[in-house]
Parts: sequence; C-alpha cells; structure tokens
Amino acid sequence: MDRPDPATLPLAPGVYVFKDGRGRVIYVGKARMLRRRVLSYFRPDGVSPKTRAMMGHARNMTWIPTNTEKEALLLEASLIKRHRPHYNIVLRDDKQYVLFRIPIAEPFPRLEIVRRATDDGSLCFGPFPSTQAARETWKLLHRAFGLRRCSDVAMRNRVRPCLYHHIAHCPAPCVGQVTPEAYQAEIRKVCELLQGQADFLLDQLRAQMEEASEAMEYERAAVLRDQMRAVEGTLEQQSVVLPGASDMDALCIHGDGDGLALGIVFVRGGAVMDGRNFFWPGLELADADELLASFLVQYYGNVLPPPRVVVPFLPRVAEEEESEGGETEGGEAERSAALQEQILSQRRNGPVRIVLPQDERDVRLVDLALANAREAVRCREDPMGPALATLLGRTEPVRRIECVDVSHTGGTQTRVGLVVFEHGRPSKNDYRIYSMPDSADDCATLFAWTARRLESGPPWPDLLLIDGGRGQLDAVRRGLTGEESFALAAIAKARDERGHADRRAGNVADRIFVPGRVNPLNLREGSAELLFLQNVRDAAHRFAVSRHRKARTGAALSGELTRLPGVGPATARLLWERFKDVQGMRQATIEELESIPGIGKMKAKALLENLALLGKD
Repeated sequence: MDRPDPATLPLAPGVYVFKDGRGRVIYVGKARMLRRRVLSYFRPDGVSPKTRAMMGHARNMTWIPTNTEKEALLLEASLIKRHRPHYNIVLRDDKQYVLFRIPIAEPFPRLEIVRRATDDGSLCFGPFPSTQAARETWKLLHRAFGLRRCSDVAMRNRVRPCLYHHIAHCPAPCVGQVTPEAYQAEIRKVCELLQGQADFLLDQLRAQMEEASEAMEYERAAVLRDQMRAVEGTLEQQSVVLPGASDMDALCIHGDGDGLALGIVFVRGGAVMDGRNFFWPGLELADADELLASFLVQYYGNVLPPPRVVVPFLPRVAEEEESEGGETEGGEAERSAALQEQILSQRRNGPVRIVLPQDERDVRLVDLALANAREAVRCREDPMGPALATLLGRTEPVRRIECVDVSHTGGTQTRVGLVVFEHGRPSKNDYRIYSMPDSADDCATLFAWTARRLESGPPWPDLLLIDGGRGQLDAVRRGLTGEESFALAAIAKARDERGHADRRAGNVADRIFVPGRVNPLNLREGSAELLFLQNVRDAAHRFAVSRHRKARTGAALSGELTRLPGVGPATARLLWERFKDVQGMRQATIEELESIPGIGKMKAKALLENLALLGKD
C-alpha cells in the first residue's frame, strides 16, 4: 500500500480504517491527530511485528474525522464491534449479565430484571452472576418488601387486587390501597439493600420493629421482622465480604507465551459476587496496553460499569509515538484513562473512576482477578489437541477445527453449515451458514463451497473435518489449491450388516478417512479422539439442519405471500427483511408498509386486508 499524501490527511481527531484487497476491514484505529497517526504506519522502521503483518495485507485506507477524541474512541469501538477486524483486539464473548432496574421517577415503580442499562434516569444494580441468582433475589425482595409485579398496562386496567395482594406480597397500588409516599419508602429500602447499605437498613428495620411492638402494632412488627430476616438471608449468601468496599470491579492481565488472558472480579455492596476470564491467542505483553484500553470500552458497552474500576496499570490508547507538546508516557496514560472515564460515566449516568490499587484490599482483589486470568489459560489446555495431531501425523497440536455438513430437502434450499471448535470448545461466534445453489449432489455442493471458504480467508483451521465419506473428502480436496497447510479428514457413519450407514443411537464405531489412504484410520471404538470428533460432527449436523429448516420454512411462507394479489417475489423478500414473521406483518401499520419500496397507501391497505385473510386460512 502506498503512503498517502500528507496534505490529504486532516489535522483533526478521527478514526482510520485499513482494508484488504477484497474490501474487508482488517484494522480500525482512532487518532488524536489523523495525519500524524496514519503516517506513523509508513515509517521504514520502528513498527511492531503485528503492524508489519497488518500492513502486508492492507491495500487501501479510509478515515472519518470527528469533532473530539471522545467521539473518535466511541466510533472506533462501534466499528470494531460491527466489522470484528482480524488485527484488532475484539471482545468476542458478548454475554450480558442481568441487572436490576428501578424507574424511580414513576409513582409506583417495578423492580425489573434487564440485560441493558437505560439512560432514562432509572436506577440499575448489578451485574448478577446468573439469571437464576437474580430471580431468586428478585422473589425474596418482592416477598419481603411488597412490590408490584404486574406490567404498567395491567396495572392501569385492573379493577380489583390480584392474588399477590391477598397473600400479602403486593400492597395493591393498582386500586389505590397504598399511597405513592408509602410505596416509595419500600423502594428506598430495596435500593439501600442493593447499594450495599445492609447494616444501616437493618438498624432502621430493627428500630421500626421495636416502635411497632411498643405501640402494640404486632402485625406491622411481624412484617418488619420478616424483612430483617430476608436482608440477613441475602447477606449470608455472599461468600467473601470486604469491609468498607462498595461497588467496584478489579481487573488483571496474565500472559503465558501463547496469548494474553484477562480476569475480572465483581464486587457489589462490599461482597465478591462473581468473576470472569477472557483469552486472546497470539497476543504478547507488548499488546497489554491496547488490550486493556479496548476491553474497557467494549466490555462496558454491554455491562453497566460500577463507580470504581481497579486496574493493574493505566492503559494507554494506541497513539502517536511522539505526543504533542512532549507529553510523557505517564501523562498520556492518565489522559487516556480520563477519556475512558468520561465514556464509562456517560454509560453509567454517574461518575466512574479508573484507578490503580490504592490499598491492601485493592491489591487482594487484583490478585483474585489474576487468579481468574490464570484460570483462563488453564481452561484453554486442550488434551485432545496433541492426541489429534498424533492421529493425523502433524507436528503441531490441533487447536482449531472447522467441520462442515450439507443439508437440503430433495436438493432444495441447500445449506452448508460450518462450526468451529477452538481448544476443544465450540466457538459459536465463528459459526457460519452458506446458502448454496439447489442440488442433491453433496459432493458437488462441497466442491463449490470450498472455493467460498478459501475466499473468506484466515483464520485457517488446523483440521477441516467433513461430515461424509471418501467421496465428500475427495470433493473438498479437489477444491483446494494445494497450498493449504491444514489437515483434512472425513467422518462417516459405521456400516451395519447389510452395508448401510448405521444411524442407531449410541453408535461409537464411526470411521475417519484421510487423503491418500483407502481404509479408515485404525481407531478403537469409543476412543476419546473418536468420541470428540463425533461430537464436533454432531454439532455441525445440528447447525446445518436447523438453518436449512429455517430457510425451508421461510421459502414456504414466501410462497404463501406471493399468492396474495400484488405481491411478487421482490415484495415478499422486502416484507421478510422488514418483519420477522407473518404475525408481525399483520400487526404492521399502514405507515410501516408504505415505507417499503414499491408499496403505496392503497397497496398497503389491500395488503393488510389480504394478510388478515391469510392468517385465517
């Protein structure tokens, strides 16, 4: 790639995007000054091996100026999430923890379980380690403090109290049996408990219980007693309690030579609630700054950040080697941390601090996060990798396996499913489905699919496993260029007494074929290697069949649509792109249908009428 003319590059913050020869995004970066940062990639020396490898694949570059560096950092995170570039540090595990949400602006707010925080002024608490744990706590809080469970619509339309009121689990705000002030008092108790102020709340409840007892209000005293027991029961479930600690996360990074691992520990209300770990293969300790900076922005884009995040070092956002004004590396790190604090504070709708360990308690938490990171490395240990390498005659362990299977019905709606296993575990973010021309010839379909897989490019597997026999294996082998370094194998069902494929449940005698060998590999029935490859094959089969069935159902429903007056294949496709199912189409408004190209007001009205008749059929 040629060095761009400096005059064409703006002296402003922004985002730059490198693309390969096929137009795929391979790297996204942000810059405080686009001209200085982009030109640094074209220096004759002083760039990292990772940058040299990326520039070897880059063929063109675009850039997007922004008003501020903060906007550039947010845009960079958005583009990384959308394109998942090969040379960026991408958080591939998008699992979201559950949160508690209380819309305190409402007179009678509900305690809701959600997966995303909102910017509507509601209070959010969490994350919780599992949905089950959150629901158990949710039930306990409703029994103890009497909060409404019904939706806003149900509450507005209710004319008599529900069953929960009759068992003393709801004060029935729907029919005016509790004032907003009294209800909000209970909400404040719940908030205090979720914010970690359990001791203060217990003192309050104990004093109120004694006052009610002295006034001979024994029913009210019993309610307060039950609330105290519920709070104490919640505290007993928290295993590790840190005196003086509030809501915070602690992070640490560990390297093992094959990559970098990151561990995170959640502390809520002074109690260690849970931990998680992540691993990025191929990274070195030199990438730790970029890893931590990218992780903070990407991870807390899905998870509500706590008020305090403890890190082992202040991350520097990748930037020019020569900072403007002679800024020191420490000053650059503090500036980058301050920028990330602004973004996290905006997402939390409250202040967030990114700090180094301040005391012995913080050091203990960082050490615990380090233990989580080491666990991520240990969990990557794949005993099957070396065993499969020995089986296939390879010198390196088999770490990445791709398995393909063809699914169709009489040659129609043909789909090829690709599943990926890394270090012995499924990598579902890398699963792919390929829509192929209709054909009942699986070998021809696999031959055509091979060309499409080569076009997709790296990462390449260590083993490409085909669900089939020698014919399917040979079709894929013929489709390859001969320069590929990965191994090929096919897994076929065992034969019964009549020579037919034995598809009976519990069969452990499948056969493994490899190129250049007529007979299958000599594998013991029920061996660990064979059982593992069967598991991979079964995952590919389930994935391909499920996507084929989905395509077949969609085609059948599209055929139903095209029988309606004024609906051709093009209009049917646009309707399916806009709505998930026929029910969604029937519930659409005239305006929503009019927004689809080729559908006017009269056609939209007629379409709704015809869709209603289609639903009755």
